[in-house]
Amino acid sequence: MADKTAPEAQLRLEWVYGYRGHQCRNNLFYTSNKDIVYFVAGVGIVYSVREHKQRFFLGHDDDIISLALHPERSLVATGQIGKKPYICVWDTSTCETVSILKEGHEHGVSAMGFDREGSRLVSVGLDQNSTINVWDWRKGKILATVRGHSDKVFDVQFHPFMENTIVSCGVKHIKFWSLCGNALSAKKGVFGKVGEIQTILCLAFGAGNLTYSGTMSGDIYIWKDNNLDSVIQGAHNGAIYTLDMCDEGFTSGGKDSIVKLWDIDFKPISSVNLATSQNGYKGLCVRSVCWRADRLVVGTQDSEIFEVDVKDKNRPHCLVQGHAEGELWALAVHPRKSIFATASDDQTLRLWNMSNCESLSKTTLDLKIRSCAFDADGNQIAVGFTDGSFMVLKSRDLSEIARMKDRKEVIHEMKFSPCGKFLAVASNDNFVDIYSVEQRFKRVGTCSGSSSFITHIDWSDDSKYLQTNSGAAERLFFKMPVGKQVTNKEEIMAIHWSTFTGVLGAEVNGIWEKYTDTNDVNAVDANFSAETVVTGDDFGLVKLFRFPCLKKGAKFRKYTGHSAHVSNVRFSNDKQRVISTGGADHAIFQWRFFPKGSGVDDMSIGGVDAYVDSNSEDSDSDLSDVGEIDSDLEREKQVNYDRALYKEDAVALKKLMRQDMKAGAKRKKGPEDSLKLQYVHGYRGYDCRNNLFYTQSGEIVYHVAATGIVYNKDKNEQKFYTQHTDDILCLCIHPLKDLVATGQVGREPTIHIWDAETLKTGAILKGGHQRGVCAVDFSADGKKLVSVGLDDNHTIVVWDWKKGEKLASTRGHKDKIFVVKWNPFDGSKLVSVGVKHIKFWTQTGGGFTSNRGTLGKVAKLCDMLCVAYGKTDDICFSGGSDGNVFIWQGLTLQKVIKAHEGPVFSMHSLDKGFVTGGKDGVVGLWDDQFERCLKTYAIKRTAVAPGSKGILIQESPAIRAIVLGHGKILVGTKNGEIIEVDKSGPMTILTQGHMEGEIWGLDCHPSQAIYATVSDDKTLRLWDLSADHRMLNYKELKQGGRCVAFSPDGKALAIGLKDGSFTVVNAESMDDIITIHHRKEEISDIRFTPETGKYLAVASHDNFVDIYNVQSTKRVGTCKSASSYITHIDWDSKGKVIMVNSGAKEQLFFEAPRGKRITMRSNDIEKFNWASWTCVLGTSTEGIWPPKSDVTDVNATCLTKDRSILATADDFGFVKLFAYPAKGKYAKCKKYSGHSAHVTNVRWSQDEKYLMSIGGADTAVMVWSHIMSANKTNTCGESDDSDTDSEEEGYDSDVEKEKNMDYNSKIYVSPIREKEGVKPHCRQQDDGITNDKPVASRSVNKPPLVQKGELPPTAGGKRRKVTPVSDLELEYVHGYRGFDARSNLYYCNDGSDIVFHAAGAGIVQNMSTGSQSFYLEHTDDIICLDPNQHPKFRNVIATGQIGNPPSVHVWDAATKKTLSIIRGVHSKGVCSVDFSCTGKLLLSVGLEEEHNLAVWRWQDGTKVASCPGHSQRIFRAEFRPDSDTQFVTVGVKHVKFWTIAGGQLVGKRGILADVGSGTNIKKMQTMLSLAFGANSVTYTGALSGDVYVWKENQLIRLVQKAHTGPVFSMFTTLRDGLIVTGGKEVPSKDNGPVKLWDQDMKRCKAFPIRDEGKRADVVKSVCRCKGKILVGTRDNSIVEVGEKDGGIQVLVAGHSEGEVWGLDSHPTLNQFITASFDGSVRMWDIAKKTLLARIEVGSARSVAFSPDGELIAVGLNNGEFIVLSVNGLKLWGKKRDRAGAINDVKFSPDNKYLAVGSEDKYVDFYDLSKGPSLARTNFCKGIPSFVIQMDFSADSKFIRVGTGDYTPHVYTVPAGILVEDKQQLSTITWSTWTSVLGDEVLGIWPRGSDNADVNCAHLSHLGTALATGDDNGFVKLFDFPCPSRNATHKRFVGHSAHVTNVKFSSDDKHLISTGGDDCCVFVWKCL
Repeated sequence: MADKTAPEAQLRLEWVYGYRGHQCRNNLFYTSNKDIVYFVAGVGIVYSVREHKQRFFLGHDDDIISLALHPERSLVATGQIGKKPYICVWDTSTCETVSILKEGHEHGVSAMGFDREGSRLVSVGLDQNSTINVWDWRKGKILATVRGHSDKVFDVQFHPFMENTIVSCGVKHIKFWSLCGNALSAKKGVFGKVGEIQTILCLAFGAGNLTYSGTMSGDIYIWKDNNLDSVIQGAHNGAIYTLDMCDEGFTSGGKDSIVKLWDIDFKPISSVNLATSQNGYKGLCVRSVCWRADRLVVGTQDSEIFEVDVKDKNRPHCLVQGHAEGELWALAVHPRKSIFATASDDQTLRLWNMSNCESLSKTTLDLKIRSCAFDADGNQIAVGFTDGSFMVLKSRDLSEIARMKDRKEVIHEMKFSPCGKFLAVASNDNFVDIYSVEQRFKRVGTCSGSSSFITHIDWSDDSKYLQTNSGAAERLFFKMPVGKQVTNKEEIMAIHWSTFTGVLGAEVNGIWEKYTDTNDVNAVDANFSAETVVTGDDFGLVKLFRFPCLKKGAKFRKYTGHSAHVSNVRFSNDKQRVISTGGADHAIFQWRFFPKGSGVDDMSIGGVDAYVDSNSEDSDSDLSDVGEIDSDLEREKQVNYDRALYKEDAVALKKLMRQDMKAGAKRKKGPEDSLKLQYVHGYRGYDCRNNLFYTQSGEIVYHVAATGIVYNKDKNEQKFYTQHTDDILCLCIHPLKDLVATGQVGREPTIHIWDAETLKTGAILKGGHQRGVCAVDFSADGKKLVSVGLDDNHTIVVWDWKKGEKLASTRGHKDKIFVVKWNPFDGSKLVSVGVKHIKFWTQTGGGFTSNRGTLGKVAKLCDMLCVAYGKTDDICFSGGSDGNVFIWQGLTLQKVIKAHEGPVFSMHSLDKGFVTGGKDGVVGLWDDQFERCLKTYAIKRTAVAPGSKGILIQESPAIRAIVLGHGKILVGTKNGEIIEVDKSGPMTILTQGHMEGEIWGLDCHPSQAIYATVSDDKTLRLWDLSADHRMLNYKELKQGGRCVAFSPDGKALAIGLKDGSFTVVNAESMDDIITIHHRKEEISDIRFTPETGKYLAVASHDNFVDIYNVQSTKRVGTCKSASSYITHIDWDSKGKVIMVNSGAKEQLFFEAPRGKRITMRSNDIEKFNWASWTCVLGTSTEGIWPPKSDVTDVNATCLTKDRSILATADDFGFVKLFAYPAKGKYAKCKKYSGHSAHVTNVRWSQDEKYLMSIGGADTAVMVWSHIMSANKTNTCGESDDSDTDSEEEGYDSDVEKEKNMDYNSKIYVSPIREKEGVKPHCRQQDDGITNDKPVASRSVNKPPLVQKGELPPTAGGKRRKVTPVSDLELEYVHGYRGFDARSNLYYCNDGSDIVFHAAGAGIVQNMSTGSQSFYLEHTDDIICLDPNQHPKFRNVIATGQIGNPPSVHVWDAATKKTLSIIRGVHSKGVCSVDFSCTGKLLLSVGLEEEHNLAVWRWQDGTKVASCPGHSQRIFRAEFRPDSDTQFVTVGVKHVKFWTIAGGQLVGKRGILADVGSGTNIKKMQTMLSLAFGANSVTYTGALSGDVYVWKENQLIRLVQKAHTGPVFSMFTTLRDGLIVTGGKEVPSKDNGPVKLWDQDMKRCKAFPIRDEGKRADVVKSVCRCKGKILVGTRDNSIVEVGEKDGGIQVLVAGHSEGEVWGLDSHPTLNQFITASFDGSVRMWDIAKKTLLARIEVGSARSVAFSPDGELIAVGLNNGEFIVLSVNGLKLWGKKRDRAGAINDVKFSPDNKYLAVGSEDKYVDFYDLSKGPSLARTNFCKGIPSFVIQMDFSADSKFIRVGTGDYTPHVYTVPAGILVEDKQQLSTITWSTWTSVLGDEVLGIWPRGSDNADVNCAHLSHLGTALATGDDNGFVKLFDFPCPSRNATHKRFVGHSAHVTNVKFSSDDKHLISTGGDDCCVFVWKCL
């Protein structure tokens, strides 16, 4: 019975008892065809009540915990728990997966909801941030993601009546999210005074903006938008778990067992109490309700489902029952009937009928139950409890017969004997007790001897023996009924068991995997007649094995559905069914059992993955039923592509280089010469397959190393695709044969799609794989690409390659996948083949479903190596490692055909048939059914046609790739040959390379165009260097070769081998001349002496160099004293001295021929006459070593004869050119890629026209043509980064400042000034103040707190009626952000408006009226802006802000509506945005360290591509005006030209050239701005004032000194191509900072923007439209210049950079005055919105008008204050008595005193009546901290001083004495109120303002409204007074960071506010 195959019997899931009600809500729905859908364990269930049938969805691999119904009601989404949980969307009518959504959540998906249209799905996870994702579920793509809440979220739903609104609720919160672009922005639900804050469990929605929510307390909260509107008190008594809405109204259900129905307006209709119904019970808890028409379905916590007829609601019908929460272990099957019993920790015992799948009866006992058993005739049932007692009941009515307790611990197992006389009870106490049934269950025996708890017991047929299993894996036997242990082997062998439920013993060895713990399998039941055993294990699997199964690791079939552990399994009495129970999921599964030969058709069960009968790879075994192993194949399976150092690491090394350079050290200049790849010998066949194709034009495309090669066989020329950074492993061609996809090795490997004709990159796909990409294939329509990775799961990814989007991914297989192929007839199906498997895949949304091919009895499984499709979509053919072709129909193997001796490596399908290629070197041509072989071609030397480009090295090489086209068969071999086979027979070798193995040896013929290579493949090869490019001759060696050298006459070749021997051969005939073997280790270098060739030096890894006399062949000398292996040797030209390098980095010199060591000084070494230089050590080559070169070594160098250019080969795969000598660290170089990993050797040809390089593992030999600097046309090859230099070309303070701007400090709300003390709202309130009012106050009127202002009379002398201020509206902003932003000012709406930004506001200003309108949705400073130029998107503006994370808003300038919000990729801030030519794409640049670039489809917020842009600041990035794929970035020492390729950005650095400017441009300048010309011309404005002109990425011209200072801004007019530049200039008559140029930037006209001036003007933004130029300056002003006359109109005149603190409004006129750190005081007119006057006074901090409006006082930061007369702002007087800043100045109401408050903690009083001398009369003493604000009393006798310790103090005027008498204080009336301190204004301090201060306040003149400004950027309006904490208020946004001051205008019609960092003055209209 040693049959190790899987059993032929099968199971089918028939019924699942139960419903998951615990810890889940809203998980039960009616589908459109009236079925009920719900879930239990890991199974989705669709239950048809009418037919009493269940259908199952088995696509999950762990517990399902959430379910959502699609609005069309036939699709549902289910979410699961697990490490990588996913969501399945599936069809309830077919139970097929429609889409899989993965990689969105961690831990689990706790709630989901579809939107109204059903196209999007929102889900929330169980991770600690409760991540919320919005999915486009059909694509499986996340549209937006956000952290949901810090605590648990219970429900999340789209609001069906509000566009793009999502509501989430949970522990103590509810949030209302708006989805815009890819950003979700939340508004918290405001509970207000209407209801208390509490946990919200479920949601429903009403028309308009209504949301209903069920709470923990049983109330229903009704929300309007995000405000709590009303509460339905006590809707339920206890928590409301579920709300459901339908056309008729709403239903709610809760903890109180009641379901309530409500009408559309949420008025109660009726209720149903389930607890009192027929199947009800006390404490029933409703978890889910669904009401449709006249039916209501209800799910309960304890796993029941009830259906209620609404018309007859008192008779609920129980549809589903199950065990409640708690583990379920007890299971027993009735011996005669189809009945079984279960019992669980919910203390119930239940009987079930398995033929009609219903519950028969149940009883609730008083303890948790862990085991049960029927007696022999089924009349009695015994149950075992957790406390060690057991009970026997009657089966009929479940009445108690007996109860016993002999043990203390849980009873795990009990069984009646077959004779019915005994009951065996097994407990956790390690005993089995035997009870006599007839003696009223008296104990008659005990089995002891087990050392651990008993897990299973079985009786023998004759009831005389019992076997036990224990937790310690012991299997013991006992004699019955006494319980004596049996140990006699013969006696035991003779026992026949009545049942076999134990997991131990020889019979069931096979159920264990080879190396597992015995506790994994929980239960077993053997079906003797069907020779099958069923098991249940801890992994949630039910498995079938053969019985008995003797060898460990037998094959099995597995069935999923249970989520966690399966606790028990039993066959039914008639063996027709299997019952399995789940432990934690307490679900009962009932399976049909089909014994073998019962003819159940595999395909009849709806092909769901869970039924994969796994003859699976998890069950390999000792008995080998596998064919013999093919050694080549084994080697290939074990190829490891891990790298110690990936190319991705180069960036980090470059950083090291920067750190390593000493300050001021310069890097040596790079060389002038360059290289160009000419020809590559090699083809990667040894471990790749199907990687050779004909292109459209008949060229041949293949790959070797990191190079894609397109070979033209007529011209014998090659073209190269060299964008890969490491070995290419796979290649496929587009159905149209024009595009090629190649995948490479890498830590995050990329796939490139490129054009075989132009070699341009079409797309780069990244982020789907690890280690490498080993197979790719285009779909039949060419739109999709599938790829397979080398990670442990061999992940399969499907891409929309044009967009670079990942459409779907899945784990492929645990073993290597060799090939993946699209089904040509069905674009959602794939097949993959690989080690021991073939799998058929169907793409569903973001995932896949898969089925394994079933071989049945037709053949044995082997490795599948290739695959092709037949004529229909269900026929496919795979080639196996046993030489057979397997023919598949659907998933089933039909037959096999022997095709080759040895593995079938390749096949290709044609219209009329197939070709196959095998390891036997034979090509087979087959008919279209694969029935007969039409013709075979053996690849033999005799068949090779003359004129081949090479020679066949071995007969019948293995064929690795095969394809037909152009009437020929193209074959790629394992040995690296590419052969074209004519159908008539002759074969032509087109190109060839070395076979597998490293190539190290290379030398060039001294006089002819020939070179030689030797490799570990044991061949020496001679190659032709002329245009013929062919292998001339070869020789097979006994050993791998490591070095080779020509003799000086070119007649002999010396070869050093790996075994320590060397051979000299005749270079013509290849005959051996001599072989000498003196060393053990490999020979690493070998050299003849120059000229004469008298001596031969042989260097070995034994640390020696031996010198031989060539004539006598004797060894004449040995160079000793190297302490490590020798790496390189070189002779001098006289043949007297040898230079030696060793592995210990020693550079040694020896005299020949004796080998005596000599020493040389370093500058002698360089001057010495060496015949060759291939060494890598010494000062003259110091610069060739990259940083940290212990990791990456330079393997070889070669110097040109004129000793100017040194070529090097290194381990990074680069060939580099350096200027020789390369002294000093890190010399600059030009580097060329093409090889993949290490380049082992380089040599110049004898005429130095070519350089040869050879690759280590990549088997490639590359020929580069040498382009001398003299005849150079353009530079090829990427030059090394020169931007690593620290030295800057020139310096400009403005650029420097902008470059080093730190936005971090601006993002976080930090107080704008540090204060000490406790904030007012944090103090303990002293009740004394408020309560001790004098009792007799009735007669005395208390004076008012603040005097009401008399409003100024109007012109007619009548007083106007004044209404109190209740609201604000932003009317005008004086400001523009120019000091650190650029190109942020544009015309829009055809020049009738301009758009710009200041602070956090986007501003649109009308040119004719001067009025402004605002976009205020940003949360922090805006620092960039761009308008969409495309007519389709008129008035669309993008603005980017600072913040963490920052966002980009796209909005409509006309309506101010937000069109999209984009977040992601960036941190700190977004400093540049730009729209593409079609207007659909948006490019953004970030301020984070990597300065990432990102391209977005802004309408839906999806990211097209992103990548790090540059190591330093990027200033501007702009699309070419005619392109959607090309853009340019400029920044600190940086210009880069980018292309969007699929989902990747490919950048090319600008290449500098000497452009005849006379100045030799060697270093990259800092570039600041961009403009564009026709034909790929780009202009960049530089720091130096020059404009650089580029064509593609080459510098072609320089516009010298376009400006004298930096060119900050450029603008290309799309209409006529004219260019405007803005820069830094000192103004003069015919020069100015703005210039208008022609298209070629040859001629220009300059415009000054103000009349003469000493200071340079700096222009930061220019724009041109209709003959006008719009100019934004660094000083934050905006002017418009006329092109014809140069006329200037000032549009905006803001303060320039510096905080604005000083503000006061005129006492009578509609004017106000501001003072700023920028040194100016400015007077403004509110009505005209203009600047009236300005005066420079120095950095100013405070300002005030006198009460009569005649004088102005200004406090400066240096402690001085000045008094100006308003008329003409003339100086009236000034004084400086303090050193600290003057924080406030105030005139007394009687105009007598001026109070001056300073940082020095003083308030000084100056008497104004004494005239401009400003005599100080006195000052206030003892102020505890610096002064913030001051207010005079109405009678001018007192002053109230607010200080930095958060306390107000009152002093007398002018004596300055502190007033402390509370009585006196309470009678003072204040003239003004600007204080933020005091009990009267306690309410203005916000909650949680630990690090943000309220900076300013001002009371309206009417005395009712108080305005405040704070560090959060808010202007707020409070009622005055506001003594209670957190007073209600209205808040207004616009300022970004700190609001420093607020003042009402004299008529209360306007409020003015000033900003700190944002330099802005906002004018608000009071409503």
